[in-house]
Amino acid sequence: MTIEAHIRELDSRHHQLDDLIENESRRPGSDTLQIASLKKEKLRLKEQIETLRRSH
Repeated sequence: MTIEAHIRELDSRHHQLDDLIENESRRPGSDTLQIASLKKEKLRLKEQIETLRRSH
């Protein structure tokens, strides 16, 4: 897999997490621990994307 393809895949997962976070936040009785976990994963992906872009 090329670096560009890997970045695209990570970016896609980052956007999917965005949607999951938004949907969970809108739900009555939303799970704040789940939201926090999703946000941490989203941040981790963002850092990976930035690292790959800098090294490319």
